[in-house]
Amino acid sequence: MSQLLLPVVLVALAWTVALATRLPERWPNWRWYLAGYPRTALRVMVTWRKVAHLNDLTVSHQPNRRLLGDLAVKGDPLRTHAPRCSIPRPAPNGLSVRVRLHAGQTPAPFLAAAEALVHAWRVHAVRVVSPERGIVLITATARDPLEHPERPTGEVSASLLSAVVGALETGGAWVMDFRRVPHWLIVGATRSGKSTLIARLITELAPQPVALVGIDCKGGMELGLFEQRLSALATCRSQAVAVLGALVVDMQDRMRTCRAAGARSIWELPEKERPVPVVVVVDEIAELYLTNGTKEQRAEAEQCSTYLLRLAQLGAALGMHLVVAGQRVGSDLGPGVTALRAQLSGRVCHRVNDPGTAEMTLGDLNKDAVAVAQSIGEAEQGVAVTTGDTGGWMRGRSHLTTPALAQVTAVEYAGLAFRLAGVVRALEELDGGEGA
Repeated sequence: MSQLLLPVVLVALAWTVALATRLPERWPNWRWYLAGYPRTALRVMVTWRKVAHLNDLTVSHQPNRRLLGDLAVKGDPLRTHAPRCSIPRPAPNGLSVRVRLHAGQTPAPFLAAAEALVHAWRVHAVRVVSPERGIVLITATARDPLEHPERPTGEVSASLLSAVVGALETGGAWVMDFRRVPHWLIVGATRSGKSTLIARLITELAPQPVALVGIDCKGGMELGLFEQRLSALATCRSQAVAVLGALVVDMQDRMRTCRAAGARSIWELPEKERPVPVVVVVDEIAELYLTNGTKEQRAEAEQCSTYLLRLAQLGAALGMHLVVAGQRVGSDLGPGVTALRAQLSGRVCHRVNDPGTAEMTLGDLNKDAVAVAQSIGEAEQGVAVTTGDTGGWMRGRSHLTTPALAQVTAVEYAGLAFRLAGVVRALEELDGGEGA
């Protein structure tokens, strides 16, 4: 018997070692599913009625007013009823609960009770949304996945004009897809992670057959790292005017090509006739708009404003995409900025210096995301609130891209720096005019 038992023990030990090695790779959240979820789900079910009562989430089916003769007496309801909640459903890093509201209830008290639910359920965060009338969906996150955004975030299909720039709080990949969301606005204070996100975005787009154009009026300090991969780099406002003007002319040529072929976008053209997509990255938009008051500088700022707005309004179907970044993007820079911001449907808000910047970035799309953006601390570099094609918002953290990696990427894919004839000609004419 002992001779038979030994091989069985050895086989069981081998399987245990193999599972311990492979399980985290194939199922990285196995500890949560096996131990964390059952414990948290039980806590949710046990505490639901008490938490609902203490946070005014209950209703009474009995009137709380009585008449004693001609005297109206108001008292506490004798019995309250908590809204019915579903069995918690597990998620890779948390759980979700669907709550059916009683007649007369609104989601507002549940939003206000989110912090109380965090402490009662002992989780990292609770998010409350109303996906349909009469229903509230409460999603609890067990731990903050943004603490380790370098961890695997699942497989993402590689497609043209799509870039995986980081991780989302759901544990999934943070993807910026220009085919779905054609233009993006990125806002953040100094050292908030804004430049890191832009560097990561360019690094992801560099291997793709895409023309990258940089506008960095701080002398090219940020985007200069990628100059070998860029089709053009404008380092001052006069160069920006020349580059943007040439791109608008190119856009008009693409428009005529589509009209002649009966196509509504360049993606309906045959692949051989399709012009190369262009992504224009503008770092620190304020440098294009702020002037010293001279007539010449005001004229250049107005030209930049007009060209950017035309690209944003008409460029999506013609393969022209914008990424506009800045510490502050508001009406104080001029009326053109407000019109441009309305065309940039993709929003990313890092840590900001004032509540108004978060409101300007996210307030017109998602009011409840403004408070979350304002809560990002100085230690959370790279963390941001982002919107996308889903119509909602999510916290994300960009992957770190070092200057050394940026330079290696630029050299490696320098051969994909497409020549935009109109842009090159415009810059040459500008240099010739300044030289004369």
